[in-house]
Amino acid sequence: QVQLVESGGGLAQAGGSLRLSCAASGRTFSSYAMAWFRQAPGKEREFVVGIGWTARSTYYADSVKGRFTISRDNAKNTVYLQMNSLKPEDTAVYYCAADRKAYGLGQRGYEYDYYWGQGTQVTVSS
Repeated sequence: QVQLVESGGGLAQAGGSLRLSCAASGRTFSSYAMAWFRQAPGKEREFVVGIGWTARSTYYADSVKGRFTISRDNAKNTVYLQMNSLKPEDTAVYYCAADRKAYGLGQRGYEYDYYWGQGTQVTVSS
């Protein structure tokens, strides 16, 4: 059973930074692509960024390019999301997602392509 536990959410001011972490367990972490999604109130869940199983490929939503950085530490079975230059529109519940299939590149998939964490709230004040 794959388990994903996010941490690091909270309140930040516009222009500030937060770092999210997602600890994975239940299978060989290094063989699977990982991703972050987010869901703002009243909106559908959207893809934020994905990282391939080798970490050589990353895919960012246009809205976060240049501000957010995804990384992974296979020794710690953890994926990170460094969020800089935060904006009020980044306010959302952020979800860690693990590709169900091995050796993916991290491109955006459908909801059923992933295992999901419980989410962590990020609130950015203006």
